[in-house]
Amino acid sequence: MGRLFLVNLEGKSYSCKHCKTNLALCDDVVSKSFQSRHGKAYLFSKVVNVYAGKKEDRMMMTGMHTVVDIYCVKCGSYVGWKYEFAFEKNQKYKEGKSVLERLIPD
Repeated sequence: MGRLFLVNLEGKSYSCKHCKTNLALCDDVVSKSFQSRHGKAYLFSKVVNVYAGKKEDRMMMTGMHTVVDIYCVKCGSYVGWKYEFAFEKNQKYKEGKSVLERLIPD
């Protein structure tokens, strides 16, 4: 296995619940009013130190979206999903953004 390179974030950030790897800056929160399978979740404009799973169409509370689940690069834990495509016009603002679940603020 190769060497793992992690992006270190400067400033207040959110981290993986399991291994404390930085995932996103507090300044990159777009919305705190998201719900996930496990409770509260936040929408971020930018996340780091994640890798994506397979694309799939998923019916969400706000309509059909193409999403990929995202995982922590250090420990492999599921941390949320990324919106690839929104079928509804009023949901297009989510495209390219990520939702993180079970957050730990640093």
